[in-house]
Amino acid sequence: MAQISRRQSEELSRQKGNAGPIHLTKDGFERMKEQLARLKKSMPDLVAEAQRTAAYGDRSDNAEYKEAKSSLRRAQGRIFNIEDQIKRVVIIEPDRNISGTVQLGSTAVLETGGMKKTFQIVGPHETDPANGRISYKSPLGAALMNRAKGDTVTIQTGSGNKIYRIIEVR
Repeated sequence: MAQISRRQSEELSRQKGNAGPIHLTKDGFERMKEQLARLKKSMPDLVAEAQRTAAYGDRSDNAEYKEAKSSLRRAQGRIFNIEDQIKRVVIIEPDRNISGTVQLGSTAVLETGGMKKTFQIVGPHETDPANGRISYKSPLGAALMNRAKGDTVTIQTGSGNKIYRIIEVR
């Protein structure tokens, strides 16, 4: 079991207020588990590097040792963070949407300014607007939630209001 520093422990304690569910697609959940496995696999090499550089002598003036320890601590903290997130994952089930309204996991086809845009509504951990994946917490995602085909939503932007019309929900 990896140990964490007092500073990491205090940071995690502060984050406890943000311990709600993490909404992910099945693919997003698999990517998270793969990242955790890669980090855990790298731990022996990081430990060995810290031990190797510790042998160089005075640790208070050993930059290589400090860097190796820093890399080890970052990996341990990341592992702890991912393990905590995995415990809170709620898988998005897009097939459950029988209401015809935009829900978490839905794909909405929108029309704005004569152009069609398609967005899948996902959790904040999987957003990628350039690839059509927006968070349900984003201004557009929040405005679309529970709306149906034919509805319009208005989003305030820096350059004025932008109107979107929902032409399909799947």
